[in-house]
Amino acid sequence: MQTELRIVVSMALLRLLAGSIEITAALLMLKFGRVHTAMKINGILGLIGPIILTLVSALGLLGLAQQLPPTRVVLAAAGVALIFLSTR
Repeated sequence: MQTELRIVVSMALLRLLAGSIEITAALLMLKFGRVHTAMKINGILGLIGPIILTLVSALGLLGLAQQLPPTRVVLAAAGVALIFLSTR
C-alpha cells in the first residue's frame, strides 16, 4: 500500500503543479495585456499540458502494473495511447 500511496501523491502533485502553472500563466497574460505575449504564453502551456498528462498516465500505469494481470496493463496502455492519438 505504501507504494500505491506514493504513486497517488506523485500524480496529485503533478496535477497541482500543472494547475499552478496554468494560473500563473493566466496572471501573466493579464499583466502583460497584449495578445502577442498572451499567445506566446499559451504556446508554452500547449507544450506543458501533454508532458504532465504523459507523466501522470505513466505513473498511473506503473501503479496498475502492480495490481493487474499483464494483459489488462497492455489494454490500459493502449487506451492511454488512443487518448494521445485522438488529441492530435
